Amino acid sequence: MRRPATPRTTLRLAVAVLGCLLAAPAGAQTPDTPPVVGSAPPALALTPETALTPPPLSGVPVTGAVAHGSKATDLAPLVLEAHPVVQAVMALLAAAVFAVLTVFLYKLVEYRIAFSRLARSARALGQDKAAPGLPSCPLMASDQAARQEIADLPARLTPDLRASARERLDLSLARIEAAAVQRLRSGTGLLASIGAVGPFVGLFGTVFGIMNSFMAIAETKTTNLSVVAPGIAEALLATGLGLVAAIPAVLLYNHLTRRIAAYRHHLADGTAEVLRRFSRALDARMAAGG
Repeated sequence: MRRPATPRTTLRLAVAVLGCLLAAPAGAQTPDTPPVVGSAPPALALTPETALTPPPLSGVPVTGAVAHGSKATDLAPLVLEAHPVVQAVMALLAAAVFAVLTVFLYKLVEYRIAFSRLARSARALGQDKAAPGLPSCPLMASDQAARQEIADLPARLTPDLRASARERLDLSLARIEAAAVQRLRSGTGLLASIGAVGPFVGLFGTVFGIMNSFMAIAETKTTNLSVVAPGIAEALLATGLGLVAAIPAVLLYNHLTRRIAAYRHHLADGTAEVLRRFSRALDARMAAGG
C-alpha cells in the first residue's frame, strides 16, 4: 500500500518545481553582442577659407569696405549733399578760416618789417644821426617832431615857452605812437570776432544737422543708421569747421597782442631818448639866450 503524502513532502515538491520554472528562462537567454564603437572622430570637411573666416552674423551684411578694412573717407560728397543751410554755414566758416590765414601771413610780414625799422631807428638815434629810408618809422617821426619844435622856438626862451613847447611835443609824440599802434592792431578785431563767434556758428550748423536727422526719421518712420548718419555727419563737420576757424584766431589774437605790447615798450624807450635830447636842447637854448 502507498503512503499518503505528508505536508512536508508536498512543500519540498512545490519548491523544486518552482526552482525549475525559474531556471528555464535564464538558461534560454543568450548574451547580445555589444555594438562596435570606432575610436576615430568623424572627419570635418574644412578648407583654409572656412577655417579662418568666422560665420557671418544673421541679418548683418558684410560689405567689401568692412571686409578689407578700408577707412578712407571723402568729405566732398558729404558737403555737396548737405542741406543748403548747413552748406551756407560751412561756406561762412571756410571764409573765416581763409581770413585768419590771410591775416596771419600779412601780420607776419608787417611785424617783421616794423620791428626791423624800429631797431634801425633806435641805433641811428643812439648815434645822433638820421636813418635814411625810414620815414614811416614812428621813432624817426618822433625825432623829426622834436627837431621841428626846437626850430620853431624863438631865440630867447622863457619858462612858459619851454613848458608849452614840452606840452606840444608830448601831444605830437602821443599821436605818432597811437597811429603806429593802430596800424599794428588792424585785423585783430576780425580775429577776435572769429574767435568769439566761430564756435557758435558751427553750433548752429550742428543743431540744424541734428534737426534734419530727426525730420528724416519722422518722414521714413525708421531709425536706420543710413537715415540718421548723413545729418549727424553734417552736424559734426560744421562743428569741426567752427573749431578750425576759432582756435587759430584766438591763438593769433593773443600772439599779436603780446607783440603789440612789446612794440610799444621798444617805442617808449626810443621816445624817452627823444624827450631827453629835446630837454637838453631847450636847456642849451635858454643858457645861450640868457
